[in-house]
Amino acid sequence: MCFLIESAMSAILQVSNLVKSFGPIKAVRDVSFEIRRGVCFGLLGPNGAGKTTTIEMMEGISSPDSGTILYQGEALGKQFRNEAGIMFQTTALQEFITVREIMVQFSRFYPAAASIDELAEQFTLHEFLNQDTRKLSGGQKQRLLLAMAQINNPKILFLDEPTTGLDPQSRRNLWQQVQRVKEQGATILLTTHYMEEAYELCDEIAIMDHGRIIAHDAPDALLAAHFDDVVVQIHAADIPREIGESEFDATYRNDSAHIVTGDVNKTIERLLHFEIPLNRLRIRARDLEDLFLELTGKELRA
Repeated sequence: MCFLIESAMSAILQVSNLVKSFGPIKAVRDVSFEIRRGVCFGLLGPNGAGKTTTIEMMEGISSPDSGTILYQGEALGKQFRNEAGIMFQTTALQEFITVREIMVQFSRFYPAAASIDELAEQFTLHEFLNQDTRKLSGGQKQRLLLAMAQINNPKILFLDEPTTGLDPQSRRNLWQQVQRVKEQGATILLTTHYMEEAYELCDEIAIMDHGRIIAHDAPDALLAAHFDDVVVQIHAADIPREIGESEFDATYRNDSAHIVTGDVNKTIERLLHFEIPLNRLRIRARDLEDLFLELTGKELRA
């Protein structure tokens, strides 16, 4: 009983037994989890897993068929709307207005708003405040959308695939911005298809598939629970596919053959036996991409 009370007090958002169907398709099947205050919580899953439907219910955009969502112990309502920030995966910015003008426009949606100049400084937008929104680069636009999601000083921030389409430099810049937001005390719910991003930013992750939560814990705890082996990685050009697949049960992705093994020495001996060059060999620990594929399957989904 004491644990339940402590858990409820530490959770800013509680999701209980959510169900959502679209005609005969049950998109979300009895989903429950909590998001603790001050953490970055990652909700991951392949296309069609039900995560977008779950997030839209958590954001108050749609209603569940059954189940409850509580924000600070209360049903989603005015307090939640005033204290939540949302950065959607795609947002059509109003055109023919400046960055400052659109930030002013959004600030008027809330009873209290952050300083636009301070947000511009924090998200490196001060040089673009008087620029037309149409002329922003992809990275600049994403920083603006993140700043707009912060306009009400939110206590909980939803980030829906915030770095999709960005180059590596812009992606890592946005990671730094998200880390700063978290350091300022906000709770973050992140969805992403980049496993490196989830590992870098998230304190906890939940993986959804076929409308259910199939794994939930800290990233390192999940990896430790599922794997006791490593991956020997060979450049695909160095190991013929027929040998890799038949002799080593290798999987091929990103121009590399990935050989899962619990005995590295034996694996290297067998590679040498087949005269596979080792000059580009790499040994790595299991990562979230391995876990994601292990739990949700390797087939491509529409």
